[in-house]
Amino acid sequence: MTHRVVIAGAGLAGLRTAESLRTHGFAGEVIIIGDEVHLPYNRPPLSKEALGAEGITHEALAFRHKPNVSDVDWRLGRQVTSSDLAATSVTLDDGEIIEADAIVAATGVRPRRLTLEGPTFTAASGHHIVRTIEDANALRADLQPGARLVVLGAGFIGCEVAATARKLGVDVTCAAYDPAPMLRPLGPELANFLQRFHETHGVAFRLGVGVTGLTGSDRVDGVDLADGSHLNADVVVEAVGSVCNTEWLAGQDLDLADGVLTDNALRPIGIGGPLDSVAVVGDLARYPNPLFDDVARRVEHWNIPTETGKRAGAVLAAKLAGDPVNYETVIANEFKPMPAFWSDQYDLRIQSFGLPGAATDVQLLEGSWDADEVVVGYLRDGVLMGVVGVGLLKSVMALRTMIGKPFETVAN
Repeated sequence: MTHRVVIAGAGLAGLRTAESLRTHGFAGEVIIIGDEVHLPYNRPPLSKEALGAEGITHEALAFRHKPNVSDVDWRLGRQVTSSDLAATSVTLDDGEIIEADAIVAATGVRPRRLTLEGPTFTAASGHHIVRTIEDANALRADLQPGARLVVLGAGFIGCEVAATARKLGVDVTCAAYDPAPMLRPLGPELANFLQRFHETHGVAFRLGVGVTGLTGSDRVDGVDLADGSHLNADVVVEAVGSVCNTEWLAGQDLDLADGVLTDNALRPIGIGGPLDSVAVVGDLARYPNPLFDDVARRVEHWNIPTETGKRAGAVLAAKLAGDPVNYETVIANEFKPMPAFWSDQYDLRIQSFGLPGAATDVQLLEGSWDADEVVVGYLRDGVLMGVVGVGLLKSVMALRTMIGKPFETVAN
């Protein structure tokens, strides 16, 4: 009997899941459904080096596919609108119902949007987000020398856009509710360090204040802040976090409070326990990682789509092979991925491993807050939870092997 797996989401996580299914012996039909018209491509450069170039193309960012997925049925420009997980079926935006033996949730996230008074949100009005190739190309066209850009939000994407825009000769202000940029993942010391670096490159910050609206008619000409002040703007970028694309999973007794709660095998947890015929991957998956503790967390880092895709493919292939003993063996093999991300801002390379946000103690391990390079350790109860380096990549890589282990620091 030929089995079928439907993967909802045509990004990196969906691709890696399909490759893993094939690697682990699944020879059945694989259908991947994605709302964009593009095959999977690399998104992080859209706010960094690709944004700095003119004419971003899919060819330049597309992921290579392993030969073992050459027979995958790609349904692009389509959207999964609902599902029946008990019946392992999904419904598409045109009403088509696709039945399967297993479903993979790989629909990822979308940019969170603010509800603001002012011009209609369109690229033509100078009001942007950065998620797709089309978004980045539209924004790039507005980043002309001398233009006034206001970035709403001061997380990594917002700061990467700010750095890229400054290199293009754009006047940049970042407005954010947090008291420091990139504060939540990095802590106040490193956040303040990076803010000073941005300021030396001409970025202005308006922090600790909310945004009440945009001004202008057909096109934005400014941003109103909650303290009554006003920022002139020719271009506005919203970079205020993300929203999980889980609407199509609603009404099925899953915990969708933050992505999808799963077990360590990436099976969503229903009322009766894990759903064997469903897997959750990429930015949606909220799972426990024994490398750190038993707390289920959702991690939006660049390597997680690959790691979760590999895990889900192995688990589902074992399930569909019909060998219960091997299936239980695969599940029992603990999934302990090392979260990792990087950020390029000006000539700085920021590299992170682990879970800095899970720490309770932040310590400078190498370098100086007055220099251009530092290595920062993030600890909890004497255990190294994460490490972030600005430069000094060799030191960061060496400390990577200590994450999840007791760690002694020396006062710097």
